[in-house]
Amino acid sequence: MNGADEVRGRPDWRVLVVGGASGMGKTGVGRALARRYGVPVVEVDDLVEALLAVTRPEHLPEVHVWRTHPEAAHQAPESVVERQIAIARALAPAIEAVVANHVGTDTPVILEGDYVLPGPASLAGPVRAVFLHEDDEAQVAANYLRREPESGPQRHRARVSVRYGRWLAAQARAAGVPVLAPRPWEDLADRAAAEVQAGPGGAAVSRHAS
Repeated sequence: MNGADEVRGRPDWRVLVVGGASGMGKTGVGRALARRYGVPVVEVDDLVEALLAVTRPEHLPEVHVWRTHPEAAHQAPESVVERQIAIARALAPAIEAVVANHVGTDTPVILEGDYVLPGPASLAGPVRAVFLHEDDEAQVAANYLRREPESGPQRHRARVSVRYGRWLAAQARAAGVPVLAPRPWEDLADRAAAEVQAGPGGAAVSRHAS
């Protein structure tokens, strides 16, 4: 059992947000941290699917956009990123309600997803966060190819992801939330945990995310 998988007991936070764009390694580090702390993972994608099932496009047009306008995903990267930002902002109240519920009921959870924003996260409160950002499009494309070989090279998707990731990273830094480079993968969970546990003035590890 390595450091990432070692259960350290009940965490001093109630919600740990693992954010960042697609293809950055959030799912892997989220699961590793869940094993480390013995808490479940809530994926924002599940919340999106739930909202799609109980709302209509006229109620939440931003959230429904990929179904109502599937061609939009193939537009210029800047246009796709604008839509992703709109989705994240539209989802924010629902995500904040989930966060408030876990804080209020004292039930720790890791919240992971592309559309989660830093929101109420702080360096020492019940809600902590760490964001991942890989700025190398070729590396993100390679991540997609390894994860989804049947889809072939996804260079446009990688280009979009890096640009959206830069926006998310800027939002995180503005909120005082640590931004980590995913590589090296081997110690990512340990680096993420160190940032979360450091708190104000703590000895956080080097982040190296541009």
